[in-house]
Amino acid sequence: MLEDIGKLPLIRKTIRRAINLVGFIYAHSSTLSLLRNFTNKRELVRHAITRFATSYLTLERLHKEKANIRKMFTSDEWTLNKLSKEPKGKEAAKVVLMPSFWNSVVYTLKVMAPLVKVLRLVDGERKPAMGYIYEAMDKAKETIMKSFNNNESKYKDVFEIIDKRWNCQLHRPLHAAAHFLNPEFFYDNTDLEFDFEVTNGLFECIKKLIPQFDVQQKILTELHLYKIGADHFGSDFAMAQRKTHSPTYWWRMFGSQTPNLQKLAIKILSLTCSASGCERNWSVFEQVIVTKL
Repeated sequence: MLEDIGKLPLIRKTIRRAINLVGFIYAHSSTLSLLRNFTNKRELVRHAITRFATSYLTLERLHKEKANIRKMFTSDEWTLNKLSKEPKGKEAAKVVLMPSFWNSVVYTLKVMAPLVKVLRLVDGERKPAMGYIYEAMDKAKETIMKSFNNNESKYKDVFEIIDKRWNCQLHRPLHAAAHFLNPEFFYDNTDLEFDFEVTNGLFECIKKLIPQFDVQQKILTELHLYKIGADHFGSDFAMAQRKTHSPTYWWRMFGSQTPNLQKLAIKILSLTCSASGCERNWSVFEQVIVTKL
């Protein structure tokens, strides 16, 4: 997804300029020494070809050091440096003093920051992402919209890429089911059980992953108890821990009254979703879960 967004003309141009600028500074000992003098030895982030996400880090650090980098390229030390007279040096100084470059850096960061946050969640080790990816993507889009004051022309092309990727590769019934079964989100949104996309994903999971009709019926019956927060689900302990513990832990602690639903929920919510793993086919996900059930 980030790679596709990075191909948009303005973002691609911005990233290329940033990479060239940082590369120029680090290619020469004199410019690197000058940089460290002006940034109090804080380093920039050099781009790694194999990780597109580092482009975001490169831009983020450049933006933080904007004032110091501009001072560097307008200083007497730079003017006296022989590199300031060479083509690459002139181009670097030109970019640094170009308002449009810094405006495009801000634009790119507004687009990329929420998506990088999702990427970090997906690749994180703190808790499995299956129960969080659906909500995270919605929040990322909301954040991007707000950052541009809902001016659709600013993010239309970006959202087209996000929606294409989300609908074709990332958005699977498992993500919707995990969203529904995550108590942190379900009990905070009274309309969630009426969301067709989410409930349809849940039912798809039940149908595909639970071949026994009698077990399917038991799960649907038990699902009602989860919806209304009955018995253990509505206890003070369960309510207090909806947001403080992982959803898998929560289901292990409070789902014993619905054993069939509990087993399904734990299996789905225990799945992790790496940046590449998110894009597996549904059939692969199905095989993984059926094997474990």
